[in-house]
Amino acid sequence: MPAGPGQSGREIAFDSGYSWFRLGLSILLTTLGGVGMWSVVVVLPMVQTEFAVARGAASFPYTLTMAGFALGGVMMGRLIDRFGIVRPVIGGTILFGTGYVLSGLAPNLWVFAICQGFMIGVGSSATFGPLLADVSMFFRARRGLAVALCASGNYVAGTIWPGVVQHFMTTAGWRATQIGIGLFCIVAMVPLALLLKPRPPSQVGAAGAVSAEGRLSALGLSPATLQWLLAAAGISCCVAMSMPQVHIVAYCVDLGYGVARGAEMLSLMLGLGIVSRIASGFVADRIGGVATLMIGSVMQAVALVLYVFSDGLTSLYVVSGVFGLFQGGIVPSYAIIVREYFPAREAGARVGVVLMATLVGMAFGGWLSGAIYDWTGSYAAAFLNGIAWNLVNIAVCAWLLLRGRRRPQAVPA
Repeated sequence: MPAGPGQSGREIAFDSGYSWFRLGLSILLTTLGGVGMWSVVVVLPMVQTEFAVARGAASFPYTLTMAGFALGGVMMGRLIDRFGIVRPVIGGTILFGTGYVLSGLAPNLWVFAICQGFMIGVGSSATFGPLLADVSMFFRARRGLAVALCASGNYVAGTIWPGVVQHFMTTAGWRATQIGIGLFCIVAMVPLALLLKPRPPSQVGAAGAVSAEGRLSALGLSPATLQWLLAAAGISCCVAMSMPQVHIVAYCVDLGYGVARGAEMLSLMLGLGIVSRIASGFVADRIGGVATLMIGSVMQAVALVLYVFSDGLTSLYVVSGVFGLFQGGIVPSYAIIVREYFPAREAGARVGVVLMATLVGMAFGGWLSGAIYDWTGSYAAAFLNGIAWNLVNIAVCAWLLLRGRRRPQAVPA
């Protein structure tokens, strides 16, 4: 009989009722913890005004937050491989909750930036990559769907939290809002994390390791080589992805449509990205992670090409929606691939490394697109640059697919 939410002593089956209950908890934790990635963008103008700094200096806390989130994901991933998910999530929650409280008391920009990067960024990373890796261990037949649903929590956070932060920032001020977020997250998330105590099914160890090693052997690659290839693909696809996500608002301003229209396109993009992530999970359960990543990458390239020929308001809304539908499933595919080709005991750290690569791609791509705009005076070349990086990602996916099909399969029945 499948174990219930509190039956940690019984054996838990794959795809059981408890597996879905745990997935629901993980989505909620991902949504709540996702505030760490989105709130700093909303408070940035108020922070700039209060500390009387230039826009570039005021953007530094965001950069540190992304760096902390990327590096923290690797560190937290190693911790869940060793201790399970509960301690890292509770520790990360307390860390980033405390960071919010201290950032609300910050006397200057640099203290605020340190709190954002080394506390909020690192702490909130425990609620994304590590939870994706953990959820993947409780599913077999529906693993792709489960990982995609869990990853959708980050996009849900991006849809919900900015409005919440803006409301309280307007009514209570940015400092009180930061403190309130920290206290709320600690009180709400620690009890939820305690419900994740049951361990994965015991079969995820031995049988899962043999299956993963068989698939990796069929590729004829060492674990390190495949890890580096996935990291390179992650950087490339997210350099391309960052062009519309980071610059769509500025692009609309340049075209004379204003900030509000650009913000609406970004919301449309993220909202349809949730649909894309869920759909990609269904697809991955049928054709595998690499093939799903290949489809998403090709479709993302198509959307970027459409951007090159779109400068009308209606066409930009349509293309932004299409882009959201095409790219949302790309990042979860990396976590699915890791679970397919690496043992479960290494999932946390390896998912963390690949997701760190995607964040590096987003950060580098956002800067590079802006730099290309400065050099050329137009976003046309920036879109072409994104397409070029996207082709690198497609090449890696195609090579892995062809290599897997040409070599004899070594996966045991």
